[in-house]
Amino acid sequence: MQRDWQQYYDEGVPRTLEYPDTTLYGMLQDAVRLQPKRDATLFFGARQRFRDLGQRVEHFASALHRMGVRRGDRVALILPNLPLYPVAHFAVMRLGAVLVPTNPLYVERELEYQLNDAGAETVVVLDQLYPRVAKVRDSTAVKRIIVAGVKEFLPRVLGVLYGIKNRSSQVRIEEGNGVFLYRKVMKRRHPPAPEVELKPDQVAIFLYTGGTTGISKGAVLTHRNLVVNVLQTRAWLRGYQDAKEVILCALPFFHSYGMTTALHLAVQSQATMVLLPRFELAEALKRIRKHRPTTFCAVPSMYNAINHSPQVKPQDVNSIRLCVSGGAALPLDVQTRFEELTGGKLVEGYGLSETSPVAIANPVFGRRKTGTIGVPICDTDARVVDADTAKPLDPGAVGELVIKGPQVMKEYWNKPEESRHVLRDGWLHTGDLAVQDEDGYFAIVDR
Repeated sequence: MQRDWQQYYDEGVPRTLEYPDTTLYGMLQDAVRLQPKRDATLFFGARQRFRDLGQRVEHFASALHRMGVRRGDRVALILPNLPLYPVAHFAVMRLGAVLVPTNPLYVERELEYQLNDAGAETVVVLDQLYPRVAKVRDSTAVKRIIVAGVKEFLPRVLGVLYGIKNRSSQVRIEEGNGVFLYRKVMKRRHPPAPEVELKPDQVAIFLYTGGTTGISKGAVLTHRNLVVNVLQTRAWLRGYQDAKEVILCALPFFHSYGMTTALHLAVQSQATMVLLPRFELAEALKRIRKHRPTTFCAVPSMYNAINHSPQVKPQDVNSIRLCVSGGAALPLDVQTRFEELTGGKLVEGYGLSETSPVAIANPVFGRRKTGTIGVPICDTDARVVDADTAKPLDPGAVGELVIKGPQVMKEYWNKPEESRHVLRDGWLHTGDLAVQDEDGYFAIVDR
């Protein structure tokens, strides 16, 4: 199909890309090789260089292998944005296992469903959340649980203060019966994990989502899907520079948006990640002032909170240059005020877990249209169709948004009928009502 919307791409943004024959783990290896001494993560004064990250990934992968994790096994991560998250994330990739990112806010019922549906046998969990996993363990296939606390990733003094402050909420956990303490696991020696042949078309992640209909289901994403999407995102952010950016990681890594636009983007481009376990305005502003992030992908409410903080001065946030908003409609006044405050660029985009997730966005420096989600990114097609017949509709007509591209998921895990319904003739049927104008810009209806 013709991609007339490409005429509105920013100058220098390619119409198509060549994608390397690599995996997520290969992406990490490149970062460690290219920038071993550059900070990979910053967490309340604790620094982890890419060399350190690479070494910890290897060590944790060896530990997981010794515990019995093998290629194709599912490993659930139930963690906020801690320095452990990228370690565990890429250790799972190193073994050829399948990652199952899990929302730390899930209650027992939701946890039990997702662990069972994915067939997860291994869980890496924050200590405060361990009791929830323990309650559902016997009704799942979970064989081993690795538990970590926030304190062990903080500098010594802050760790002591954190322990005192959170003494009442501390959970006492002892090793045994398939339960392991991360800090002890990482102190032990383990035989190196054997090399595993990884291929781009191999499944990397089950990313659970409400999807277009019904109960939560796992979008099956391959290494190729995810590598492609981070490169598409990287290409869209004109002016973005390898080994020079600092990303404020306020979006959770367990969500597709934060995973691709923060974690994967940082590793692919050797950027530094400023980790926030959750978005709290006062703490976020402290991190911005101290670490001077250049890139910030978030939801409108986060930008709005910064806009309306009486403590914020332009010099506090003027390091921020490139921002994308997703998850909800971006009000014009929020966009305008944030750009005036920072001097940077903030554009609205659109994506789904099923598209890894980035699929459509407004140009960063070029023609932006308020109230739209923009145009399809590199190597991506989109159109509005009749929801019943799937026949393409003319510009201005409201119908279902469908998307095609190399970042679109393989299928839903354990849901063959829904997979066939959502993936038809190579097109992902999003279930979202949309309209396309004559220039090719898309807008979601009743968003």
